[in-house]
Amino acid sequence: MDDNLNAHLEPGMYVLHPARPDWGVGQVQSNIGGKVTVNFPEEGKVVVNSARVMLELVSGQEGTT
Repeated sequence: MDDNLNAHLEPGMYVLHPARPDWGVGQVQSNIGGKVTVNFPEEGKVVVNSARVMLELVSGQEGTT
């Protein structure tokens, strides 16, 4: 069984943390070994464990900061 719920995410993609919508739309910085580093505008850099949290992909955010 694959425990990496975010294996499809790549640097530059935009995501939401389902339990923390107040963090805003974050940009994926890296996705290595089941750990996804995301820079959220309202929280800063957060490392997400892909075995526990499935981030929600946000489309149409390319090129925004």
